[in-house]
Formats: sequence, structure tokens, C-alpha cells
Amino acid sequence: MLISMTTLIDMFRALADPTRLRIARLARNMELTVGELAHVLDQSQPRVSRHVRILAEADLIDRRKEGSWVFVRFADGELAASAGAMLAHEGDPEGDVARLEAVRADRVAAAEDYFAQHASNWDRLRMLHVSDNEVETAIQDMLAQRPLGALMDIGTGTGRMLELLAPKARSAIGIDRSAEMLRAARGKLEAAGLGHCPVRQGDMFALPARDASVNTIVLHQVLHFAHRPELAIAEAARVLAPGGRLLVADFAPHDHEELRRDHAHARLGFADDAVNEWMAQAGLIANVPEHLEGKLTVTIWLGEKPALEAEKAA
Repeated sequence: MLISMTTLIDMFRALADPTRLRIARLARNMELTVGELAHVLDQSQPRVSRHVRILAEADLIDRRKEGSWVFVRFADGELAASAGAMLAHEGDPEGDVARLEAVRADRVAAAEDYFAQHASNWDRLRMLHVSDNEVETAIQDMLAQRPLGALMDIGTGTGRMLELLAPKARSAIGIDRSAEMLRAARGKLEAAGLGHCPVRQGDMFALPARDASVNTIVLHQVLHFAHRPELAIAEAARVLAPGGRLLVADFAPHDHEELRRDHAHARLGFADDAVNEWMAQAGLIANVPEHLEGKLTVTIWLGEKPALEAEKAA
């Protein structure tokens, strides 16, 4: 890669300050909020925010707002990769990376508290359908035909699908509208050794991803919250790469009206014909769905985006 002299000067100027150098090293290890950075560095949030802004202007870190929080992560791209390679040889003289363990521990504790508070509601829902283990095994089996590649879990919730599938993917990201859910997911992923797996605030109808950039997308028990489920499937198809797959796991049609009343379900399940038609409209080829019988039947649909002609020939 050819890097201009001006770009190099900006990069080195951004890293010349000791605090910014520490921030860059920390951001290489895990995604952090500005508040967490301030805690590790023992500095004020306004001061840390100023340093973060300078690093972001030098394209060394990315900032992302989620509610009232601002998350910081090391940037992608060749310039940041070159800077990261230099940082890898810097060591950790201030002991900042060691103090990150306290941040991880706080996230895990917050997730455990969240799960404890909501366990009774989840248990009541689980009693209505087949076991999670049966559903998860079926999902894994259906996706085992070929590598997952770049994985996206839409409506990631507590991050269970990422915990299950991310170790088998080249890269993985979770998307959810709820900041509270995302905080719980981060703690769960840290506990599972998947702290490198990012989760982002986003909407299933406007995914924060480029066209044709994802190989596998999962919508696990999410579509029944959508008033326009066909639009959610169309948006997922937009970001699927040619040859990519969309897996939808949700309820078959049922008459449990209490799920609409008490749990905000917009749809009481889906018929195969409806989901298959939405996939076809989005340019996906629907496979034969799998039905897991219970008080509420869980159906798993799989749609594939046609590969490019060159890929078919290969």
C-alpha cells in the first residue's frame, strides 16, 4: 500500500501523545466505551474524548454512538493495520491491558444479573416450544453444508446464536435495537471467550452493512416482532453476498394470543408459503423447511442467494 507523507505525518502525530498511544493499544485489545477507557486510564471522560477524536481523525480508531454511550474500537483498513503492527511491539508499560480484566469481569457480572432478572420470563416461553438444544442442533445441522464465512446475527438478543456459531465463522457480528440486550450480549460473549466478536445497535429494516457483504445471516426468533416481515427478509437479502444463506427460525402459525398481548409479538407465527414467497421476492431460493413439533412448532427456513455465473463455473 502506498501511504502519502501527509497521512504518515498525521498518523505519527496522533500516536505521539502518551495517552493516545495507550488508547490505541487498548482499542486493539477490545471494543471499549469512552467511560471504560477513562476508568482504565484513570483520566476524565472529556479528556479521553478529546484524545479519541484525534485518533479517529487520523483513521486509527472508529467511534460509534449507542444511546448515551460512545464505543471505541481499532479501525479496519491497511493504515490502521500498519499502525497496529507497530503497537504490537510496544508492550504495556503502564499495565493498562492487565486492567482490562476488570472491565471484562464487570461486563460478565452485569450480564449474569440481567439473565437472573429475566430468567422467569424466558422459562415461561421455553415451556411453549421444543427445547433450545433441539432447535440449536437443527440450526447447526442446516448450516453445516459449507463454511459460514462472514456471519451476521440479526436481533442477536443475549448473543446466544453468536456463542453457538461464531467459533465456526470467519468473522461474526450481532445486531440488535436494544442497548440493554447488547450490554448483556457483550458480557455473555466475554464469558465465552468471544469478546472479539462485535455487537452493534441497529435495525433489521436498515442493517449497518454494505450490499453483498455477508455470507450467512441468522434471524432466530426475531421475525415475529416485525410488522412487515417481508421487508426484514428483503433487507437481509440486500447484504447477502452471492451464494450466501439466510436462516430464519421462528414459530409456525399458532393461536397463543398471550404472546401478542404480553410479549409484543406482532405475528403469531408464519406459514411456509408466506416465508418462501418473501424469500423469492427478495431474490432467494428457498430450501425445504424443517419443522420441530411442540406446543408451539418451531420452523427453520433456509434461503440461498444465487451464486454468480463465474462462481458456478468454478
